[in-house]
Amino acid sequence: MRVMLVDDQPLVRNGIASLLQSKGHQVVAEASNGREALAVVKDAAPDVILMDIRMPEMGGLETTRLLKARYPGITIVMLTVSDDEQDLFEAVKSGAHSYLLKDLEAAEFFEALDSIQRGEAVLPTRLAGKLLDEFRTQAKAVASADDVEVLSAREHEILGLVAQGMMNKEVAEKLFISENTVKYHMKNILDKLHLQNRAQVIAWAVRQEDRGGSGR
Repeated sequence: MRVMLVDDQPLVRNGIASLLQSKGHQVVAEASNGREALAVVKDAAPDVILMDIRMPEMGGLETTRLLKARYPGITIVMLTVSDDEQDLFEAVKSGAHSYLLKDLEAAEFFEALDSIQRGEAVLPTRLAGKLLDEFRTQAKAVASADDVEVLSAREHEILGLVAQGMMNKEVAEKLFISENTVKYHMKNILDKLHLQNRAQVIAWAVRQEDRGGSGR
């Protein structure tokens, strides 16, 4: 895996780089703040960016928003000491794929990276429930019951499986379609429901169930 490290502490970057290289991952670029990251990301072409939140000049949240606007397919993982739930909310809303804390043991870190490589979102267990509650609330404003009518039958089917916690690969196996097809439908679901990421899709689906059905 090609990894880019964005952290203002050289010692931290060096330590993470050593860990990654010990498992055969390639560190293709490093940056000490968001401005540096924006300047080098295109040439570095990383598979994953490990991004700190608190950095001088330009922090991780603003950098994530800018990177996702320019390169929507890029995978950004926040790697931070902050277990503040508001930072988690903002990171996910900004487009971060996952949120890791720096107090992870090495084995937990690599387990999380393996999950991320499979397309799974990784969040701190103690914060995940609060994230779902937050997006349940936000779902009231971003998608109405009328929006669900524009989803196709297949999209409804995929939405239901994603809401059960299935990842794209599992959905593909369940429906006997390709993983790329699932990704295509997920993009359409996000667009039609005016949502930004998978966490919001799950929260929206849960809210529909709480209201007594999907609206179909």
